[in-house]
Amino acid sequence: MTSILSVSTIVKVLLIGTLMMRFAVFSSFGEGGEACANRALNLGFYAYFEPVSFSAATDPDSADYNLHRGYEADLFTALEAMEGAGLSFNRQAISDWDGIWLRSANPEYDIIGGGITILESRRRDRSGAEAITFTSGHIAFRQSLLVRAEDTQRLKTHADLTSADRVGVLAGTTGEERLLQLVGLVDEEGVLADGVHVETADGVIIADGSADFLITAAGASNALVERQGLYRPDTGPQVIYLGSRIGDIELLEALANAEIDAVARGEIGNRDAARDSEGSFAVTALDDRPEYGGFTLDIDNAELAACLDALLDWLTDNRRIGYGEWLDDPAIFLKRGNLWNEKRSEC
Repeated sequence: MTSILSVSTIVKVLLIGTLMMRFAVFSSFGEGGEACANRALNLGFYAYFEPVSFSAATDPDSADYNLHRGYEADLFTALEAMEGAGLSFNRQAISDWDGIWLRSANPEYDIIGGGITILESRRRDRSGAEAITFTSGHIAFRQSLLVRAEDTQRLKTHADLTSADRVGVLAGTTGEERLLQLVGLVDEEGVLADGVHVETADGVIIADGSADFLITAAGASNALVERQGLYRPDTGPQVIYLGSRIGDIELLEALANAEIDAVARGEIGNRDAARDSEGSFAVTALDDRPEYGGFTLDIDNAELAACLDALLDWLTDNRRIGYGEWLDDPAIFLKRGNLWNEKRSEC
C-alpha cells in the first residue's frame, strides 16, 4: 500500500533540504577553504572603461591612478566584504588595452578585469597555447553606435553608414570586431574582405581576401597590428583607430569635435556617455547579439576561478542583478555581500 506524506512532513523535508544546501554553499567558503580563503590577489584593471572599470585619475603619475572605480570595482569590494571567502585585492590600474586579458598568465597578476568580453579566441596567447581561463559572465553587453544627436535619424543602423562616415573604434575590442562584421569589412572569422584598404604608418596595405589579413577582438595579423585606418573604396564606412593614449576618452573627444561621426562600442559605455553629454550624443544601432564580460585568471587557477564564480553568482543573484540594477543602486553588491554574511551566520 502506497503511503502519502502529510503536508507537514513534506514541508519538513523541503526545509531540511534547503538548510542542507545552504550549509553546503556557505560552509564551502569557510576558513579552511582551499581556493579562496585568506587570498590576497593582485588585481589588474583597465583604467579607461568608464563606467564599468576605470581609474579615479587619468594620469598614470597621479597618486589616485590605482584607485578602482565603477561597476567592477564595486563587485570586488563586495567580494572582500563576504565573510568566509577571505579575499582581498591589491589593485593596479593598466593603461594599455592590447591583450590585457593575457596578463593574468604573468606572475605579476592573479586576476584581470576591465569589461573584458568572454571569447574563446582570447583564451590563447600569441603562440596559440591556452593561457588563461575566464570566470563566468557577470555583465551583459550589446554593441551599438554613439552618434551626435543631429545624426540620430540618419544613422539608425550600421547599414546606414556610408563611405562619407568616419567611425572611431578602439583596436582589439569587440566594438571593433563587431563593427567590421556588421558593415561587411570582415567575415565571421575576422578575415578582411578582398580590396579592403588598411592604413598603417608604413603606407596602405590592400587585403586580398586571404587569412593573411585578419582582425579579431583577440588580435590581428602582424602587418595590421599598428593599423590607423581601414576602408573599402566602393562602400563605407571609414574606420578610424583612436584611443591608444587614453582609451574611450579620446573617442568621445573626437566625436564631440566632429572628427568622427560615430563611436562603435558597447551599449553600456555609450549610454553613459549619452547621458553625460546632456543631449549632445545619442545611442543607435543596437546589436541583437549578446556578449558577456568576465575576469581572467591563469589557466592553472581553475579552482580559484570556480570559487570566484560561486561568489559572483551570489552577488549578481545568478545574473539577475546586472549593470542596470547597479546603476540604480551602486551599493547593491555590498548589500548582497552583507546578506551573504547574515545567511552564513544562520548556518
